[in-house]
Amino acid sequence: MIESVLFVCLGNICRSPMAEFVMRDLLDKHGLSHIRADSAATSSEELGNPVHPGARRKLAEHGLSCAGKTSRRLTQADYAAYDLIVGMDSQNIRSMLRLFGGDPRHKIVKLLSFCGEAGDVADPWFTGDFDQTYRDVLRGCEALLERIQAKR
Repeated sequence: MIESVLFVCLGNICRSPMAEFVMRDLLDKHGLSHIRADSAATSSEELGNPVHPGARRKLAEHGLSCAGKTSRRLTQADYAAYDLIVGMDSQNIRSMLRLFGGDPRHKIVKLLSFCGEAGDVADPWFTGDFDQTYRDVLRGCEALLERIQAKR
């Protein structure tokens, strides 16, 4: 059973916090607010920085607040602390596998794999397209929610 999910991207200022707050909202709306959703970064570049203004605006357009969220770096302890660790792209997956020394409990997965896709969540840091990123995140989180509900 999934009781905690950690979303991971490079800087923890765009994609992973977007996924964190979208997932929290979905969980709340479906009576599953006891499931913990959080996010972290594979790099230390943005440590302590708030969510990117473009991501904040996109979340706010959908009635979601990420107030107070700041970037934090993924740690080895996170592997034991979360039931599922969700990367936004292939590079995030490689970085997590390196940090954790593998994935013996098979808890690392790419977000869009829940949609049956092998692709990466669009990175707005490079594309500037927060709309596409939000669409990717929402599709992935909705599919993840279906998986969580099916296992209950």
